[in-house]
Amino acid sequence: MSDKEFEKAQVEKARLSRGELYFPSNKTLQAEREHAKQLCYQFNQCAPDDKKARRQWLTQLLGNSSNPWIEAPFYCDYGYNIHTGVNFYANHGVTILDAAPVTFGDDVLLGPGVLISTASHPLSPDLRKKGLETALPIIVGNNVWIGMGAKILPGVTIGDNTVIAAGAVVNKSVPANVMVAGVPAQIKTNIELEA
Repeated sequence: MSDKEFEKAQVEKARLSRGELYFPSNKTLQAEREHAKQLCYQFNQCAPDDKKARRQWLTQLLGNSSNPWIEAPFYCDYGYNIHTGVNFYANHGVTILDAAPVTFGDDVLLGPGVLISTASHPLSPDLRKKGLETALPIIVGNNVWIGMGAKILPGVTIGDNTVIAAGAVVNKSVPANVMVAGVPAQIKTNIELEA
């Protein structure tokens, strides 16, 4: 990589980290996404009983994670922006678009088909035509269960012990100890913790 390409990549990554408009078409960012897609492909092709190979590919993909258990197929954009706590489980068909960091606490469960996306596009069609996008971090607390097919949108924080119902679309932060459902997701009940 030339010095000029490196500098361009650093500028785009700095914009991205500040939640500003950035060009995902930057060559370095494209190469990083391609690398992650290759690792996802290798992971997704592993035989279910080949735990050693599955662990090897996940370790390369999610180096910032604490021994996650993920079922194939699994997809992400970069991998290095995903941080899992202990006892993380993702069922089949989970996609995490991690242009910005996605941080999971301990004992988090993701149902099949969950989509978590830090990436978004501007409302302005002129800016979209230029290829610009934004990304905002997502934080998921401890003991969270995200049900089948739920979608978590950019910039959301989910509090500890919360349940996201199947099919919910979470477009704003959710406090601890509640269950949310619907499109957009709304609090349906409080969760009583056992003593």
